[in-house]
Amino acid sequence: MADSTQQDTTITDVTATRDANGRKATLLSAFFGLDNGLPRAANRGICRGAAGQDGMPVIFSHEIAVDTLQAGDFRVVAESGAVGEILCVTPAPAADIGELRTILLVGEYGSAEDQPVSVEIVGNLLSKDRQLNFIGASATVIALEEGPAIEWSEVVPESQWELGKAATSLPFGGGDGCPLDTKQVVRVTWAGGITKPGGDEIDDVERQAYRVTMSLGDEGETELVPFAIGDLGDGDNNHELCLDRAGLPLRVSFPAGLLTDPREDLNPDTSLEITEN
Repeated sequence: MADSTQQDTTITDVTATRDANGRKATLLSAFFGLDNGLPRAANRGICRGAAGQDGMPVIFSHEIAVDTLQAGDFRVVAESGAVGEILCVTPAPAADIGELRTILLVGEYGSAEDQPVSVEIVGNLLSKDRQLNFIGASATVIALEEGPAIEWSEVVPESQWELGKAATSLPFGGGDGCPLDTKQVVRVTWAGGITKPGGDEIDDVERQAYRVTMSLGDEGETELVPFAIGDLGDGDNNHELCLDRAGLPLRVSFPAGLLTDPREDLNPDTSLEITEN
């Protein structure tokens, strides 16, 4: 699933940068999550030579066409002006249905003293529907010492729900689904992988901390706590908030200090409007 091609070889005549709803093809975030910190297992699970490298998840405004994804599509620049070396890029571990907007950049981008500050798309990288081209999109890099925040949230189409699905033994793309009696699903995408402090998967403590503001039409708005969380067990940066009431989800929020990234940096208080697909 990883690509190490150092030059962009995607040939296309697609130049559009806005979708039919006017939403721009852009980078929502880039997170300097690990400095020389990828584990030994990354050599087998991501790409050869990944162990001990930097890890930087980059989140796109739209899902991408993986066959147009190449290491040479990205340019990372450090505060000193040095250009980073990208070993490989991969959507893993965020590889479940609907998740192909997070790409992990593996390589050497700087250090705690000379941190990467910008990521730019310099090659033809297309959206999953092949209608948009991300070339020229850029983002300021979230610093190493910062904790993860919610960078994307959406109403999950019913065709992607996978209700009742059990988590698998796959390290990537094996997250579980919401319960069978779910009425609505909201996906939240964090800047990077998240767990409880210490590395355990989240449980009811974190579930009860999530809040979803929902419009009920003429009845006004209400605030819901998800009755379950899906997409657990696969080590990625996504949670599915399983709701037991129908309506129009508007906003999601989560309080500070309950989740950490792989460096054990705690999350800030975070909230975001929910996109309706």
